[in-house]
Amino acid sequence: MSTLPSLFLSHGAPTLPLTDAPARAFLSGLGDVLTPPRAILMVSAHWETTVPTVSAGERNETIHDFRGFPRALYEMRYPAPGSPAVAARVADLLRTAGIDCNVDRNRGLDHGAWVPLLLIYPHANIPVLQLSIQPHLGPEHHLNVGRALAALRLEGVLVIGSGSFTHDLSEFRGHDVNDRAPDWVNSFADWFHGELTGDRIDNLLDYRRQAPFATKNHPTEEHLLPLYTALGVAGEKAEAERLHASATYSVLRMDVYAFHAPRSSNALREDTNRQARLGSSSTAV
Repeated sequence: MSTLPSLFLSHGAPTLPLTDAPARAFLSGLGDVLTPPRAILMVSAHWETTVPTVSAGERNETIHDFRGFPRALYEMRYPAPGSPAVAARVADLLRTAGIDCNVDRNRGLDHGAWVPLLLIYPHANIPVLQLSIQPHLGPEHHLNVGRALAALRLEGVLVIGSGSFTHDLSEFRGHDVNDRAPDWVNSFADWFHGELTGDRIDNLLDYRRQAPFATKNHPTEEHLLPLYTALGVAGEKAEAERLHASATYSVLRMDVYAFHAPRSSNALREDTNRQARLGSSSTAV
């Protein structure tokens, strides 16, 4: 079985499946260039709990956790099966690492999970489960959660952190979907990209003090924390690869990253490098 990368993706507004935007086009082709996983673990910014909690239902309900959007969005469903067995594995790995973990057998998929998956794997035939975040515990906790789950890469489970590379919703209104990002958005994204590709973990953990416009782009941390879990899954000295960069509504950077374990195989790198066919690297932001 091929070793999978872990991914961080920006899921954008809930209307992304209805929006003509570069990020939608990219995500719609991403599933074609990844090794098919046996299950998907989504770490979504939209499920916050006191301690890590994994969903373990047999079948996932689609949660429409938003208001005021077009009716077509509320009619969308993503009826992917769950995986109690993988959920049990997640809980065991975390507990073995000394991290408490609860199991929720009723939780469905919030829009941080089903919106991007609807584009990446539209047939909803791969088992999906979710893992919650703990914003009060910060980046290092989420990095350690990811490192505790590193074995999943070897077991055919695709771990995806779903959040937003930038997320200041106070600046959201008044922008068209494809308006260019301002300098204060791009300077933060550029700094973060440099630290990721430079493997400067200490700086990344201290981003709120070191990154330009950090608290402006992330007034609260929940939409960036899934990135740290995805990064942790790839292990220490992980190699970060940006697969896509764009912006929606000017202030939401929609960047997508793959995280590879050190000395990744050529076959794996070919999988994710095929994103060049999708034209992702030339997208203006």
